[in-house]
Amino acid sequence: MAKIGYARVSSTGQSLEIQLSKLTAYGCTEPDGEIFQEKKSGTNTDNRPEWQSCLRHLRKGDTLVITKLDRLARSTFHLTQIAKELETKGVELVVLDQNIDTSTNEGRLLFNMLASIAEFENDIRRQRQTDGVAKARDNGVKFGAKAKLSDQQLSEMKQKRADGVLIKDIMSDYGLSKASVYRLLAE
Repeated sequence: MAKIGYARVSSTGQSLEIQLSKLTAYGCTEPDGEIFQEKKSGTNTDNRPEWQSCLRHLRKGDTLVITKLDRLARSTFHLTQIAKELETKGVELVVLDQNIDTSTNEGRLLFNMLASIAEFENDIRRQRQTDGVAKARDNGVKFGAKAKLSDQQLSEMKQKRADGVLIKDIMSDYGLSKASVYRLLAE
């Protein structure tokens, strides 16, 4: 009956240090314990090799320990899939920061409630972002990279090419890559 920890942050610039210290303090490095860690987005478990290794490592009677629910998944649907998989394996789940222990009825109830709330918050955040982008577009904000050439420069470049100027010379004249020149000529 080992305590197996899983720590995850979304990007390489973030630190796992706080999660690792909490998992270690809980006993995940005891003689039979282990901590799996990775720096990957939580949206897709197929793209998280350490999570897959952690799942393969878990045995009946083990306890999976995480610091927060959002380290495991991003949606209620995904969390319930993981919970069912853990239950099938005979593995309990402990979430340290939210005091969840699925070995108890109360812990299972709290797990499901918090998962629903987390997904609701994620949906609200996504909707606010979509609304903000739409409003910005309505106000004339342009997204994406700035145009490399003005309309006049683009016409001039196309004329040069029509007159037989070599691509390498056009690249040099406008400070563009070969791919940019061909893309702009095709527009």
